[in-house]
Amino acid sequence: MPAIVLLPGYLCDNDLWTGMRQQLDAIGPASFAGLTSSDTLEGLAADVLAAAPERFVLVGFSMGGYVARIVAATAPERVIALALINTSARANTADEVARNRRRVETLRTLPFRGLSRAAVAEALHPDRRGDTALLDRLQAMAVRVGKHGMLNQTGLVRKDGHAQLERIACPTLVVASRQDTLRPVAEIERMVGHLRQPTYRVVEHCGHMTPLERPAELAAILTDWLSAEAVAIG
Repeated sequence: MPAIVLLPGYLCDNDLWTGMRQQLDAIGPASFAGLTSSDTLEGLAADVLAAAPERFVLVGFSMGGYVARIVAATAPERVIALALINTSARANTADEVARNRRRVETLRTLPFRGLSRAAVAEALHPDRRGDTALLDRLQAMAVRVGKHGMLNQTGLVRKDGHAQLERIACPTLVVASRQDTLRPVAEIERMVGHLRQPTYRVVEHCGHMTPLERPAELAAILTDWLSAEAVAIG
């Protein structure tokens, strides 16, 4: 069975994957990366590679998808399959870069309180924005990531990666969610068009946080794709 490396999104930790653990364990041994060690995507990718098995399936969610794309392009001999979930290859605009820099400077001077309920609710399907248990999990993950992690992740500069996608030769699964307002379907479909071996799936009735909102469905998509691609280490 293939080893699996799971990369979370912004202010998320291993709890992102809790609802999928049983299905993931049936696929292969999983390891997790925190993505807080560097304030550059390239630095995070290098740290992932340093800790990863020799050959592995790489799964990146949201911000983790940006890191996963760099890992796959940097070490194609090690990444045997790539899954990109609710992510993008779009660059930050100049306004976004400037705004994030201002936010980092402000955050440095303030006590760390994680994210507000209103902020985390925006990532969910409209029907789930009052789900207290789900909101509590999202806020708890942000608190565990901590101030240092939040500063590093907020300051990341995301460059256009569409040309980089064209160099990725391994089988690649791309998952979008229909009601994702943070990474809209059209943005993700543009990414699919730049891949050599894409498999594309859309999860219905779901916002941005697919691993939390639809864990069983997402796990089934991953399992079926790996089985169809006959992904194995050997």
